[in-house]
Amino acid sequence: MTQPHNPWTRQTQGPGVPAPGPVPPPVQPQPVPHQQLGAQAPQYGVPAPAPEERLPKFAIPAADTLWWLGVHGGSGETTMSRLLPGTHAAGHRWPIPPPPVPTPIVLVARTHAYGLRAAQRAATEWASGVVSGVSVLGLVLIADAPGRLPRVLDDFADIVGGGVPRVWDIPWIEEWRRGEDPTPDNTPDEVFEVLESIYALRASNQAVYPASY
Repeated sequence: MTQPHNPWTRQTQGPGVPAPGPVPPPVQPQPVPHQQLGAQAPQYGVPAPAPEERLPKFAIPAADTLWWLGVHGGSGETTMSRLLPGTHAAGHRWPIPPPPVPTPIVLVARTHAYGLRAAQRAATEWASGVVSGVSVLGLVLIADAPGRLPRVLDDFADIVGGGVPRVWDIPWIEEWRRGEDPTPDNTPDEVFEVLESIYALRASNQAVYPASY
């Protein structure tokens, strides 16, 4: 599968003037502020959530793209899929490909208590090993309100983040709340950094599993 152009790499010659020529895509993950490193793989022996607390699954033909898995309604998975072309929203379900190649997934949640608890359940479900055929790259936490998180939620977010390979934070964006489509003009630098990091991880995943692309 041909690696798509990354529209979220800033390359300009002065305000609003695009740089000439194609922008080469990054080939290695780049550090992102506030990115945490947690569990890198399922940890068999972790108790799975009760069946009624698990996310549903659906079959996909092949592990040929990155999926955003919103762990609760209103998480922002559709917004994330619009931000990075060639990726898909999973509809709050695990996309399961045929073996042997796993599909890359990024979990998505809001930073309110309900969203963090849902992210914790999804991370626990993955860590328990009951979800096969997926490679969880990390968790995107999208701010549910402007300003800093209350201390209790910030501490809880750190605990949840320890259950996934990495965490990316996306701030409150008023334009998105008003229903504007996300564009480079209304997207802050923090989001560019998150998307570039995930884009690079996706490229690395393709290098590891070239037969599926």
